[in-house]
Amino acid sequence: MSESVKSNVQPEVLDVTSSPDEAVNAATIELNEQNSIEEEAQSVQTETVDNHEVVGDDSRPATRQEIIERLKVIAGGDDVLNCKSEVEGLKVQFYRMRTAELELAHKEFLAQGGESDMFMPKPDELEEPFKEVMGLIKAKRNEWLATQEKEMQANYEKKMLLLEQLQALVDKAAQGNPEVNEFKALQQTWKEVKSVPQDKVSDLWKQYQLLVEKFYDVLKLNSEFREYDFKKNLEIKTRLCDAAEALEKEKDVVVAFRQLQQLHNEFRETGPVAPELREEIWNRFKTASTNVNRRHQEFFEAKKQKEQENLDKKTAICEEIENFDFKSFAGYQAWNDATQRVLDLQAQWKEIGYAPQKMNLKVFERFRAACDEFFKQKSEFFKEAKNVLATNLERKKSLCELAEQLKDSEDWKATADKLAKLQKEWKEVGPVAQKYSEALWKRFVSACDAFFERRNAATSSQRSIEQENLKKKRDVIERIKAIDASLPGEEQTKQLALLAQEWNAIGFVPFKEKDNVYKEYKQATNALYEALHVNANERKLANFRNNIAKGGNSLQREREHLIRQYEAMKNEIATYENNIGFLSVSNKKGASLVDVMKQKVDKLKKDAQVVLEKIHLVEDEIEKNAK
Repeated sequence: MSESVKSNVQPEVLDVTSSPDEAVNAATIELNEQNSIEEEAQSVQTETVDNHEVVGDDSRPATRQEIIERLKVIAGGDDVLNCKSEVEGLKVQFYRMRTAELELAHKEFLAQGGESDMFMPKPDELEEPFKEVMGLIKAKRNEWLATQEKEMQANYEKKMLLLEQLQALVDKAAQGNPEVNEFKALQQTWKEVKSVPQDKVSDLWKQYQLLVEKFYDVLKLNSEFREYDFKKNLEIKTRLCDAAEALEKEKDVVVAFRQLQQLHNEFRETGPVAPELREEIWNRFKTASTNVNRRHQEFFEAKKQKEQENLDKKTAICEEIENFDFKSFAGYQAWNDATQRVLDLQAQWKEIGYAPQKMNLKVFERFRAACDEFFKQKSEFFKEAKNVLATNLERKKSLCELAEQLKDSEDWKATADKLAKLQKEWKEVGPVAQKYSEALWKRFVSACDAFFERRNAATSSQRSIEQENLKKKRDVIERIKAIDASLPGEEQTKQLALLAQEWNAIGFVPFKEKDNVYKEYKQATNALYEALHVNANERKLANFRNNIAKGGNSLQREREHLIRQYEAMKNEIATYENNIGFLSVSNKKGASLVDVMKQKVDKLKKDAQVVLEKIHLVEDEIEKNAK
C-alpha cells in the first residue's frame, strides 16, 4: 500500500491489565491487524467527485482515451492495490480534461455568434467506458479484501495448531525433555504467520505468550544464557522506545501512526527482558505510543468536525438553490441576477472541502440536481422569450413596410394620421433581439421622417403667407387703436366695422401666433366699444349684422372667412387628437396633460359647430339677395 494514503480507522485502546510483555505484544498485534484493516478499507473507499491532490507527472496520458487505456492496463494487472495514487491522479486528470473540452467548446460557440446562456454541451461519450474501468478496479480491490479475510482465517487455524504444538513442547520440557531447537523453530514459524481475524488477536497472543513463559520457566536455563537473552532483548526494545518517542515530533500524524504500527510489530516479536525491567520498558514504550495515538485521534476528530461543517455549508447551498421561486423571475434581469447567484454558490462549493465520506457523494448529487433544475427552468424561459422576440420582430418589420409604403404619399393629412397610428402601434409592440433593435428603429423612423420632411417642404410657402397675414392683422389692430375718439360714435363704429371686414378678409396666420394676435384684436375693439358704451353681446351682434348687411361681395367674403375659420378649427382639432395619440399616460403628469388637451378639443368642436351655423346663415342671406 502507498504510504501517502490517509487512514480513517481509529486504533483500539491498548490492554495494559496483563503483564508488561503480554500487554505490549497483545497491543502490538492489535495495532498491526488494525493497520492492515484500515489500509485496505482506505484502498476501496467510494470514489468521490470532489477535488483530489495529484502529484505532477510528466508521463501522464495526453488524452482522455489514453487515460482509459492506462486504467484498463491497471485493472488487468496484479498490482491494483499499489496503484491507488496513480488511479486517483488519472481520475482527476480525466475530469479536468473534460472541463477543458467544455470550456473550449463554449468559447467556440461564442465565437460563432452563439449566446452564452443557450450553450448546450455534447454528451460525453468517454464517461461510460471510464466508469466501467473504474468499476473493474474497485471490484478487484473488493476481491482482494475477500481474499485477505480467507487468509486471516487460515492463519488463525495455523496459529491454533502452533499453540497445540507449543503446549506439547511445554509438556515435554516439564518431563525433563526440553526441545529447545523445536521451540525456536516454532517461534520462527509463529512470526512468519501474519494477520489473523481482529477479534482473535488478543486471546490468541495471550495464549501464545503464556505458553512461551511456561517454556522458559520450565527450561531453567542457566543464568548466563538467560541474562544474555534478556540483554539483547533490552537493547532492541530500548531502540524501539527511542524510535517511538521520536515519532512525537513527526509533523504528519498519519505517517507517525503508520510507523508506530511497525514498531509495535517489532516490539511484540522481540523476546522478554529481565523481569525487574519489564514494567519500566513497557511503560516507556506505552507512553510514547499513547502520545502518538492521541495526536492521531485528535487529527481525525478535527477532520471529522471539519467534514461535518463542510456538509452543513454544502447543504445550505443546496437548500438555497432548491428554494428559488422560478415564477418570480419575470424578466431577463431577474434570471441574470439568479444565474450570477448560482455561479457564486458554485464557486463557494468548490472552496469547501470534503464532507463525511458516506454523505459526500449524496450531497454532491443533490447540488448537481438543484443546479440542473435551475438551468433547465432558465433554458425554458429563454426559449419562450426567444419566440416572443421573433414574433415582435415580424410585427415591427411589417410596420416598417407600411411606413415605407406611405412615405411618398402627398395626402398630407390622411397619411400623417396613418403614420401616427403606426407609431402608436410600434410603441405597443414589445422588444426585439438587441442585434435587430437599432436597425429596425432606424428603418421605421427614416420612413416617417421622409414623409414629414416632404410635407414640411410642401407647406413652407404657406408659412410665408401666414407671416405676411400676421403683419396685416397687426396693422389692422394699430389702425383700430388709432381711430379718432373725437369723431361721432356712429363714425367710429363705421370705421371699426370697415376694419373688422378687412380683418376678416385676411387669411391664416402662424398657428402659434393665432391666439395672441386675436387677443390683441379683441382688446382693441373692446376698448373702443367700451368707450362708446356698447355691451359685449351688442358688439358681437353688430359685427355680424354689419358683415351680412353689406351683401354682395361682403357676404361672400364673410362666408369665405367663416369657411377658413371652420377649416382651421378642424385642422387644430386633428392636430390635438394626433398629439394625444403620442402622449404616454404611464405617469400622473402625462395623464394630466392628456386631460387638458381633450378639454381643448371639446371646446374647439363646440366653437366649430357655432361657426358652421354662421356659415349656414350667411349662405341663406346670399340666396335671399340673389332673388
